[in-house]
Amino acid sequence: MTLFIDGDALPNLLKPIILRSVERLALPTKVIANKKINIGNSKYIEYIIVSQGADEADHHIVSLCQKNDLVITADIPLADRIISKNAHAIDHRGELYSVDNIKQYLAMRNLMESIRQSGEMTGGPKAFGQKDAHSFANQLNAFLARYC
Repeated sequence: MTLFIDGDALPNLLKPIILRSVERLALPTKVIANKKINIGNSKYIEYIIVSQGADEADHHIVSLCQKNDLVITADIPLADRIISKNAHAIDHRGELYSVDNIKQYLAMRNLMESIRQSGEMTGGPKAFGQKDAHSFANQLNAFLARYC
Protein backbone atom coordinates (compact mmCIF):
# COMPACT_ATOMS: atom_id res chain seq x y z
CA MET A 1 0.00 0.00 0.00
CA THR A 2 1.12 3.52 -0.80
CA LEU A 3 -0.11 6.56 1.11
CA PHE A 4 -0.93 9.58 -1.05
CA ILE A 5 -1.41 13.00 0.49
CA ASP A 6 -3.27 15.75 -1.32
CA GLY A 7 -0.98 18.41 0.09
CA ASP A 8 -2.60 21.60 -1.19
CA ALA A 9 -4.87 22.08 1.84
CA LEU A 10 -3.30 19.79 4.44
CA PRO A 11 -3.73 21.25 7.95
CA ASN A 12 -0.47 21.68 9.84
CA LEU A 13 -1.91 19.82 12.85
CA LEU A 14 -1.99 16.61 10.78
CA LYS A 15 1.63 16.68 9.65
CA PRO A 16 3.21 15.16 12.82
CA ILE A 17 0.43 12.55 13.03
CA ILE A 18 1.07 11.42 9.47
CA LEU A 19 4.86 11.50 9.87
CA ARG A 20 4.73 9.25 12.95
CA SER A 21 2.61 6.68 11.09
CA VAL A 22 4.82 6.77 8.01
CA GLU A 23 7.95 6.20 10.09
CA ARG A 24 6.41 3.56 12.37
CA LEU A 25 5.14 1.46 9.45
CA ALA A 26 7.84 2.30 6.88
CA LEU A 27 4.91 3.35 4.69
CA PRO A 28 5.74 4.51 1.14
CA THR A 29 4.23 7.99 0.92
CA LYS A 30 3.81 10.56 -1.85
CA VAL A 31 2.91 14.14 -0.98
CA ILE A 32 1.50 15.77 -4.09
CA ALA A 33 0.78 19.49 -4.36
CA ASN A 34 1.22 22.47 -6.66
CA LYS A 35 3.55 24.15 -4.16
CA LYS A 36 6.22 23.01 -1.73
CA ILE A 37 4.67 21.16 1.21
CA ASN A 38 6.77 19.63 3.97
CA ILE A 39 5.38 17.21 6.52
CA GLY A 40 8.84 16.18 7.71
CA ASN A 41 11.97 14.38 6.66
CA SER A 42 11.64 10.69 6.03
CA LYS A 43 13.21 8.26 3.62
CA TYR A 44 9.69 6.92 3.01
CA ILE A 45 8.26 10.25 1.76
CA GLU A 46 8.51 11.53 -1.80
CA TYR A 47 7.46 15.10 -2.47
CA ILE A 48 5.98 15.78 -5.90
CA ILE A 49 5.18 19.29 -7.12
CA VAL A 50 2.78 19.45 -10.05
CA SER A 51 2.03 22.39 -12.36
CA GLN A 52 -0.24 25.16 -11.22
CA GLY A 53 -3.85 24.78 -12.20
CA ALA A 54 -7.15 23.54 -10.93
CA ASP A 55 -7.08 19.85 -10.02
CA GLU A 56 -3.53 19.17 -11.32
CA ALA A 57 -2.56 17.52 -8.02
CA ASP A 58 -5.81 15.53 -8.05
CA HIS A 59 -5.20 14.25 -11.58
CA HIS A 60 -1.69 13.20 -10.64
CA ILE A 61 -2.87 11.37 -7.52
CA VAL A 62 -5.53 9.50 -9.51
CA SER A 63 -3.00 8.53 -12.18
CA LEU A 64 -0.64 7.01 -9.59
CA CYS A 65 -3.14 5.55 -7.13
CA GLN A 66 -3.82 1.82 -7.30
CA LYS A 67 -6.20 -0.63 -5.65
CA ASN A 68 -5.96 -0.60 -1.82
CA ASP A 69 -3.83 2.57 -1.65
CA LEU A 70 -4.86 5.28 0.81
CA VAL A 71 -5.37 8.94 -0.06
CA ILE A 72 -5.66 11.70 2.52
CA THR A 73 -7.76 14.51 1.07
CA ALA A 74 -10.55 16.91 1.89
CA ASP A 75 -11.52 17.02 -1.80
CA ILE A 76 -14.73 15.01 -2.17
CA PRO A 77 -14.62 14.72 -6.00
CA LEU A 78 -11.06 13.39 -5.67
CA ALA A 79 -12.19 10.94 -2.99
CA ASP A 80 -14.95 9.76 -5.37
CA ARG A 81 -12.39 9.11 -8.11
CA ILE A 82 -10.17 7.24 -5.65
CA ILE A 83 -13.03 5.07 -4.39
CA SER A 84 -13.89 4.16 -7.99
CA LYS A 85 -10.35 2.75 -8.31
CA ASN A 86 -10.97 0.44 -5.32
CA ALA A 87 -8.64 2.51 -3.17
CA HIS A 88 -9.40 4.30 0.11
CA ALA A 89 -9.75 7.93 1.17
CA ILE A 90 -9.78 9.68 4.55
CA ASP A 91 -10.56 13.36 4.96
CA HIS A 92 -8.80 15.77 7.31
CA ARG A 93 -11.50 15.44 9.95
CA GLY A 94 -11.29 11.64 10.07
CA GLU A 95 -14.13 10.64 7.74
CA LEU A 96 -13.39 7.39 5.94
CA TYR A 97 -14.98 7.61 2.51
CA SER A 98 -16.33 4.36 1.09
CA VAL A 99 -18.48 2.97 -1.70
CA ASP A 100 -21.39 3.16 0.76
CA ASN A 101 -21.09 6.87 1.56
CA ILE A 102 -19.11 8.72 -1.13
CA LYS A 103 -22.06 9.42 -3.45
CA GLN A 104 -24.00 10.97 -0.56
CA TYR A 105 -21.05 13.23 0.32
CA LEU A 106 -20.62 14.16 -3.33
CA ALA A 107 -24.31 15.00 -3.73
CA MET A 108 -24.24 17.20 -0.61
CA ARG A 109 -21.08 18.96 -1.81
CA ASN A 110 -22.63 19.61 -5.23
CA LEU A 111 -25.84 20.91 -3.64
CA MET A 112 -23.90 23.33 -1.41
CA GLU A 113 -21.84 24.51 -4.38
CA SER A 114 -25.00 25.14 -6.36
CA ILE A 115 -26.47 27.13 -3.48
CA ARG A 116 -23.29 29.23 -3.21
CA GLN A 117 -23.28 29.87 -6.97
CA SER A 118 -26.82 31.19 -6.73
CA GLY A 119 -25.52 33.90 -4.38
CA GLU A 120 -26.60 32.39 -1.08
CA MET A 121 -24.11 32.80 1.78
CA THR A 122 -23.57 29.35 3.36
CA GLY A 123 -20.82 30.13 5.87
CA GLY A 124 -18.49 27.26 5.00
CA PRO A 125 -17.07 24.62 7.32
CA LYS A 126 -16.08 25.30 10.92
CA ALA A 127 -12.44 26.02 11.67
CA PHE A 128 -10.14 23.00 11.85
CA GLY A 129 -9.06 22.28 15.42
CA GLN A 130 -7.49 19.84 17.84
CA LYS A 131 -10.67 17.73 18.08
CA ASP A 132 -10.60 17.28 14.29
CA ALA A 133 -6.92 16.28 14.40
CA HIS A 134 -7.72 13.74 17.12
CA SER A 135 -10.56 12.24 15.05
CA PHE A 136 -8.24 12.04 12.05
CA ALA A 137 -5.51 10.33 14.10
CA ASN A 138 -7.99 7.75 15.42
CA GLN A 139 -9.33 6.96 11.95
CA LEU A 140 -5.86 6.80 10.39
CA ASN A 141 -4.56 4.49 13.12
CA ALA A 142 -7.62 2.22 12.88
CA PHE A 143 -7.29 2.05 9.09
CA LEU A 144 -3.56 1.30 9.19
CA ALA A 145 -4.05 -1.36 11.88
CA ARG A 146 -6.56 -3.05 9.59
CA TYR A 147 -4.64 -2.84 6.31
CA CYS A 148 -0.92 -2.74 7.17
